[in-house]
Amino acid sequence: MIEPSLRRWNNHWVHFLAFGFGSGAAPKAPGTFGTLMAIPLYLLLAQLPLWAYVVALVVSFAVGIYLCEQASKDMGVHDHGGIVWDEFVGFWIAMTALPFHWAWILAGFVLFRIFDILKPWPISWLDKRVHGGLGIMIDDVLAGLFALIILQLANHWWF
Repeated sequence: MIEPSLRRWNNHWVHFLAFGFGSGAAPKAPGTFGTLMAIPLYLLLAQLPLWAYVVALVVSFAVGIYLCEQASKDMGVHDHGGIVWDEFVGFWIAMTALPFHWAWILAGFVLFRIFDILKPWPISWLDKRVHGGLGIMIDDVLAGLFALIILQLANHWWF
């Protein structure tokens, strides 16, 4: 039996995107599966010049606010675990301007997931106070920024 809140997502493009092309429907760890699904798209985005990558990030963030807001409203659940577009954007932020190599992708995946799961301050503070589509997106944006800072420092100082 499918959870009632999941019955609608597969018949609407907003829900399909918000659920990360279906990856958010994973019964366990949908955020992790959503982040995994973001990797193939990252492989395409990483081929862009940096300015175009950043434009794609900004557009994905803006679209994500709408997708997450609408899917959340339609399902009647704020920040349903299956809504993973925010994980896509957060991971892509973490990977900004890094060398194109599997080790960086793995490091970005791990760091982003750690920050997204643990939600250190101010991520946890914003997660509790900002609502709607922006609220769903903002904690992953910050988790991505935290991971980005660590990855960029590592890239600068050790490689």
